[in-house]
Amino acid sequence: MTTLTLFDPTAPRREAQDAPGTGNTLSGLAGKVVGFIDNAKPNFGFLADDLGELLMSKYAVTRVIKRRKPSASVPAKPEVIDELSAECDVVITGSGD
Repeated sequence: MTTLTLFDPTAPRREAQDAPGTGNTLSGLAGKVVGFIDNAKPNFGFLADDLGELLMSKYAVTRVIKRRKPSASVPAKPEVIDELSAECDVVITGSGD
């Protein structure tokens, strides 16, 4: 008989913590501004569009700001990070293919 070992790649659930240095947690999405950083891979733009619409219609997000990186292999430009940090309550970055 052959032994098969399975590994669970999920991390255990943890309690929410404040973001380092902010002293704040996000208590809800109503009235918030959500940002998306599109990594320029195919399909993430579609996902961000759909999520943005869902967040506004179902969770009362006030505004969605989307910015696109020139390439998945480079970090977002500092001015994009500064803009989103100043205007958004939360920013989501992602990958799509």
